[in-house]
Amino acid sequence: MEPMRLISTLLLFLLITTGTSSIPTNRRKRVREPCKRLVFYFHDIIYNGHNSKNATSAIVGAPSWGNKTILATQNHFGDVVVFDDPITLDNNLHSPPIGRAQGFYIYDKKEIFTAWLGFSFVFNSTHHKGSINFAGADPLMNKTRDISVIGGTGDFFMTRGVATLSTDAFEGEVYFRLRVDINLYECW
Repeated sequence: MEPMRLISTLLLFLLITTGTSSIPTNRRKRVREPCKRLVFYFHDIIYNGHNSKNATSAIVGAPSWGNKTILATQNHFGDVVVFDDPITLDNNLHSPPIGRAQGFYIYDKKEIFTAWLGFSFVFNSTHHKGSINFAGADPLMNKTRDISVIGGTGDFFMTRGVATLSTDAFEGEVYFRLRVDINLYECW
């Protein structure tokens, strides 16, 4: 390579590398805004041996010291519960449901009152069609808990985001209501 061309190439290289090194490194993290925000309530009525007409969930697996009509002692450890709960737009159990929360939760720790959730919101209203799918740990003693939105169908095709759960009400070990604040970050 001739000397002038070599010098030109080196100068161009230095210009490019020094030009890029002067870019500030203290850039702010990009804050992502949700493309959709939703709030729903779901109402869970656990079968207790006496309420089969209005129960929306049932214990389907229990440890040897438990049974399938009363939640186990030791923070319900080992109980597996399936549910088909109504979803409403407000916190009234008797409001018209816009869909169903369908899935399961597993009480997965002896020392702490916590569960693991896997469920879908299946919509059947004029407002929404399709489903939103959720999965994650639910440390029940925390005021709010975040779980992952891992997909969906219909109006929520391949959506992803975060759902913040909060226990809105409970009556002993038979009824609880969850407020679900959903922030979707991938909307199609």
